[in-house]
Amino acid sequence: MIKDVVKDLKLSATLRMNEISRDLESKGKKVFKFGFGQSPFQVPDDVVSELKNNAYKNKYLPMQGLPELREAIAKFVSLKKNYAYKAENILIGPGTKELMFLLHILFDGEVLLPTPSWVSYEPQAILGRNKVHWIETTREKNWFPTAEDIEKVILKNKEKNYLLFLNSPNNPSGQICENLKEISELVKKNNILVLSDEIYSELSFQDNFKSISNFCPEQTIISNGLSKWCGAGGWRLGHFVIPNELAKLKNLLKVLASETFSAVSAPIQYAAIAAYKNDHSLYLNNSREILKLVGEYVYDNLKSNKVLINKPQGGFYIMPEFLDKKFKNSEEMCANLLNDTGVAILPGSDFGFSKDRLIARLSFTDFDGKNFMDNLSKQKKLDYNFINKFAPKIVEGTKRLKAWVESN
Repeated sequence: MIKDVVKDLKLSATLRMNEISRDLESKGKKVFKFGFGQSPFQVPDDVVSELKNNAYKNKYLPMQGLPELREAIAKFVSLKKNYAYKAENILIGPGTKELMFLLHILFDGEVLLPTPSWVSYEPQAILGRNKVHWIETTREKNWFPTAEDIEKVILKNKEKNYLLFLNSPNNPSGQICENLKEISELVKKNNILVLSDEIYSELSFQDNFKSISNFCPEQTIISNGLSKWCGAGGWRLGHFVIPNELAKLKNLLKVLASETFSAVSAPIQYAAIAAYKNDHSLYLNNSREILKLVGEYVYDNLKSNKVLINKPQGGFYIMPEFLDKKFKNSEEMCANLLNDTGVAILPGSDFGFSKDRLIARLSFTDFDGKNFMDNLSKQKKLDYNFINKFAPKIVEGTKRLKAWVESN
């Protein structure tokens, strides 16, 4: 009754951890939600107002998306990328996750995933019946592949079509890819299709964020949306930016969209125009400043000769590797940590690492973002005392995790 391609899949690891945390809380256990990654900040007031103003809109919108929204996104992205995108290059979806799934269904070839990669890339590739190649990376290279690493895979069969997923800033590592030009030259040489997942790009802690689309725009689909930078994960609005050179692919994605989600919620699309047209620089600067401070607090308190970890460069994740713990695998380790301390983190095996490598993803968003941001302007200088006051669960959860590490 159930297809083989589906029966061995499990619930999405991030959503599963969120459900486990909620269940434990309902039973009275204090849980530090370092496992589920979502923005701690509220949606900007002007965007919320537009949602209220357009709540009465109840008609189906064009399947590709509201023209005014696509125009706003095209201008927003063109300015960032210094490349002339038009409204016709934009496809609106109910979150980028759905659009990526349709891309996997459409694409006929093999999928290149750096280790680590977001938890849903591989299951979606499996559902799309495309073979996955995991490309090993190193901490020293920010957990991103070199062009040589990628080339080793494609040289085994150059006749295949290849789709490379590149997520920077990265979930789960919190790192930024710094060898984009090198990778882009390989992409152009071998006609590789790239999905550049830039959902955390507005939360980069570095100035002048670069995308692989800056180097090979004709072969790059940019994936982005409202969930991370705008605090609107539950609104479910994402978009693809697809260059003219990939018009055939875009048109077929539209066909698949027409047979699946039909069109994204009308009120949310109207509200999203304000997100892309209005000036949110203060909101974004405050978001980045807070996340950078909190991330560095966790990093400074966890790094040791027992924990290998890179300082976060964007988004809201870090990826510790525990050296002296005695567990069979990372899943057993994370279960033990949750039971002993109430700290919920995700095992590295969910992101492509071998199970016996004791590596995990930690999300540092368990704090009241509104309260933190409202008080930001009252501080002349941000320091870790600010975190003690406005992110107490980050402080206590980090202390518990550190004590657990040192208890060995």
